Amino acid sequence: MTVDTAYRHLQIQLVYQLWYTGALATIPSRTNDISLLCSFLPGETVKMPVLPGANGAGYHSESKAKEYKHVCKRACQRVSLFCPFALTCPVLPDSPFTNAGMGSNLNLSGEIECDASIMDGKSLHYGAVGAVSGINNPVLVANRLLSEAQKGKLSAGRIPPCFLVGRGAHDWAVSHGIPPCPSEKMATKFSLSAYKRNKHKMELAEKVETGFNHHSKKRRQASETENGSGLLDTVGAIVVDREGNVAAAVSSGGLAMKHPGRVGQAAHHGCGCWAENTSTLNPYSTAVSTSGCGEHLIRTMLARECSSAMQCEDAHQALLEAMQNKFISSPFLASEDCVLGGVIVLRCCRYSDAQPSADIQAILVEFLWSHTTESMCVGYMSAQDGKAKTHISRLPPGAVAGQSLAIEGGVCRLVISPLN
Repeated sequence: MTVDTAYRHLQIQLVYQLWYTGALATIPSRTNDISLLCSFLPGETVKMPVLPGANGAGYHSESKAKEYKHVCKRACQRVSLFCPFALTCPVLPDSPFTNAGMGSNLNLSGEIECDASIMDGKSLHYGAVGAVSGINNPVLVANRLLSEAQKGKLSAGRIPPCFLVGRGAHDWAVSHGIPPCPSEKMATKFSLSAYKRNKHKMELAEKVETGFNHHSKKRRQASETENGSGLLDTVGAIVVDREGNVAAAVSSGGLAMKHPGRVGQAAHHGCGCWAENTSTLNPYSTAVSTSGCGEHLIRTMLARECSSAMQCEDAHQALLEAMQNKFISSPFLASEDCVLGGVIVLRCCRYSDAQPSADIQAILVEFLWSHTTESMCVGYMSAQDGKAKTHISRLPPGAVAGQSLAIEGGVCRLVISPLN
């Protein structure tokens, strides 16, 4: 079955895969009828000692594929239909296989500083925290900032904050009932071990730059892909509810060995996530979440660019062009020869099935993911599904990470209720 046929019959009969090199494949899927969540784990760029660009970013080894998929399944299954902003927060940041909250990458000072943001497509409100320490689930703080802002102005007509950083973000979170977590408890054995390896690599790099130990450079380059040191993962989610409202969120511990105080794309408006309900100007509701090299994603505002592109008729072609023209070949990244990032995208619109047998009001949902990293892990499900589906998307053999891209996705019909 072709993509055009699936759209014409408004059925979820395929998951299509499109590589920028032109390959196309179809895989059967099944109908979802209530709501949809996609969570993703493309790796943030952390290859050491060169920062921030890298080969091997977003590489998920076959040996850990089962663990990555399990984390995505748990995240999907924990989402509540009555609290779409919960997204993946209660599960993913607590996993040692993700780079968000507990187990995040350590910065140059050996500390964990996290970024997170969330956006509500109905109100267009946004909440974010950057470089916050001592909070296990920073996206919960971002969500609380969003909900507080929706209540209106503060005393004396003050504007409520939507983006807080550092100590101020931590203190605000605690004052609003979000429990702190000692920084030493947020580091795991894996993140501490990665920090020690990365610190050693930096010391070796300094020797290479001053003319010593030239041969170690080749040895490091050969070993970085093999041992995957520091390759942890940003997490994100997009969701649509029964009413067609969309939301998006993202949470990250940032680059390994980053400078203290550095804030990545996960906290920046229009860079880490974007959500916007349909309007007179936009025929589709869209939700986007991104991951990858934060500096690349900030300079291109990729989340908002992809959301805008989704207003075109052909979703996967629009995403292909956005990833190629607005990201890989972006004039804002003209000096970069390896552009690394990934997105998950959801767009939806209402339609009525006017067959004589029964008029059904429903939402047509298209969900896609694309990445220039070597791989990306995705999970998706409806609220009535017993189990989530998971998949690790990979670039085709021979494709160069940072210069090629992969796109996958599917279409589903979310039935709301019979028309009266």
